[in-house]
Amino acid sequence: MKKEYYESMLMKLVDPLKDHYSTGGAGLKLGAFAAGYGNRIGDMEGFSRVLWGMASYWAGGGTDKSLLELYQKGLANGTDPDSEEYWGDLHDKDQKMVEMAAISYGILMIPDQLWAPLNERSKENLANWLYQINEYSLAENNWQFFKVIANLALKSIGKKWSKEQVQIAMDKYESFYIGNGWYSDGRRPQKDYYTSFGIHFYCLLYSKFMEKEDPVHAKIFKDRAVEFAKTFIYWFDDEGKALPFGRSLTYRFAEAAFFSVCTLAGVECGSWGVMKGIIERHLEYWMRQPIFDNGGVLTVGYTYPNLLMSEAYNSPGSAYWALKTFVFLALEETHPFWSAEAEHLPKLKSPLALKECDMLISHREHEVVALTAGQYPTLDHPFAAEKYAKFAYSSQFGFCISRSFHSIEQSGTDSMLAFYIHGMHYVRRTCEEYYVSAQEVYSRWSPVEGIMVKTWLIPEGCGHRRRHVITSTLPENTPCIAYDCGFSYPNCMDKTKKATKGTEAMVSDENGFSRVRSTAGEPEIIAALPNMNLIFPNVFIPAIRFTVTPGETKIETLVETEFTNKTVLIGGGNCYAIQN
Repeated sequence: MKKEYYESMLMKLVDPLKDHYSTGGAGLKLGAFAAGYGNRIGDMEGFSRVLWGMASYWAGGGTDKSLLELYQKGLANGTDPDSEEYWGDLHDKDQKMVEMAAISYGILMIPDQLWAPLNERSKENLANWLYQINEYSLAENNWQFFKVIANLALKSIGKKWSKEQVQIAMDKYESFYIGNGWYSDGRRPQKDYYTSFGIHFYCLLYSKFMEKEDPVHAKIFKDRAVEFAKTFIYWFDDEGKALPFGRSLTYRFAEAAFFSVCTLAGVECGSWGVMKGIIERHLEYWMRQPIFDNGGVLTVGYTYPNLLMSEAYNSPGSAYWALKTFVFLALEETHPFWSAEAEHLPKLKSPLALKECDMLISHREHEVVALTAGQYPTLDHPFAAEKYAKFAYSSQFGFCISRSFHSIEQSGTDSMLAFYIHGMHYVRRTCEEYYVSAQEVYSRWSPVEGIMVKTWLIPEGCGHRRRHVITSTLPENTPCIAYDCGFSYPNCMDKTKKATKGTEAMVSDENGFSRVRSTAGEPEIIAALPNMNLIFPNVFIPAIRFTVTPGETKIETLVETEFTNKTVLIGGGNCYAIQN
């Protein structure tokens, strides 16, 4: 596709927003629900995040300037302490620090359009407001580079900046590096999309803006990006779908922002055609999904609007972080990216042991599956067990979050081993020990006091085999029921078949199936409550139910899936449609 195609795509995303800006331009009001930092900052967040796309569009020669004057006015009013729309002074770990990054990016990319037209008082206010990021503490994770980008912007316009604070942030990022191109999101276990659309993204922006002044770091960051791409590419299937894993999945097509910023920084990962193919298929997949409301505004959710899966920091404008993927629009018309033909993924080894993020990843047609171990956030975000600690994650079938742990239908236990004790369902959260090899994933974990589990996950055929050794020290009079659950499968009501026989449970339709077969227990089909799965609004979960008695229980379950058609489209609550 040509550049004009993606410019048009961006404008279709942005045009519905034009009637929702505040009078002074400093806020974008998109909904009534709230994030933990309140609606005022939520409005500022929406304003800022649109700049990831629009600043790139204008930098690349985009001709639609209908929002430019509004953004000039918004920057002036939002940073003016005497304005009714003043965004406010900063405090420690302030959400406004996150949004400073997009504003700083805009200043760095198009100072002639976002900075130069401001009057002297507005320039002083904006510079003073940005400098505050040096005076307060930031979260010890991907946030650290917000301070770097803000200071680079201040430096670029000749305003006061802090070289010392930049170095402190750079040193902290270095402490997050774990090798083979991978960073953790701070000094904690998380290796998720924040490695790509957070840490690498900002490091590559640094490389672009500081290559001449700091060639050493610029080269380090570029070399690490190339190394990271060799394994991060495994997170994408041949249809453009990315692996739903971890938090902040409402940022949707930001999943491919890493490859976009690579083009901006001049980092060729494989070939321009491969990178273009990943971005192109990914964006086209997302544009087919019902992710917009009736007014064309991007919603919070994944393949459909879904507040249930959201984070405490998701405001009505949060999803526009996805526009980071449009930074490639800043490329000049003559860049080889635009003339390259989109290429298929290169041949990938399968399975691949990706030890840096505790995964064993398998690639097959239409799907990526990651068998996982070991990750669980030290900062307990909503549904952390569901987002990080399931046995397996699939680009085709997604995963469920929970509504409650009292009934199995509400517990979101797909791809989990759940124990029902004391009126509650308990699943894997933290692991006491684990390893990932080229053949298997092992973990030792305790869902609840009195139960210890050793689990081996082994890729096999069109699925994987699980071997569990369960040791119970529960009293004889404490009943315990366990469910070994397979992948979710769309519940298309009368079109979906459910079958149980012996120790096998299967959900199927004309396009495929999800099946579990075990060495013991009784088969069961769990009808999950609506809107628990990120991809399908209604799902069934095949499972094997068995009793856990004091002592040792061994069970082995084969988990298999198949889906024969390409590109699953969600049809609201009415199952899904297929586009060939």
